[in-house]
Amino acid sequence: MPYATNDDLPISVQRHLPPHAQDIYREAFNHAYASHPGEDVRAHRIAWGAVKRSYVKVGDSWVAHSPA
Repeated sequence: MPYATNDDLPISVQRHLPPHAQDIYREAFNHAYASHPGEDVRAHRIAWGAVKRSYVKVGDSWVAHSPA
């Protein structure tokens, strides 16, 4: 089930990720779901992986990686 907006994301994602990270999650999930129809768990794993390429969890917050 693709997500049209960030408001449609699971509440846990909305609560923990900043808006830009939610965009990344939503776009990655939607792409993965289109590539692997019916495999929700796989699509969620792929989406979290995409977020972790740009963000890191520091304490209870997700922050963007510093430019190298």
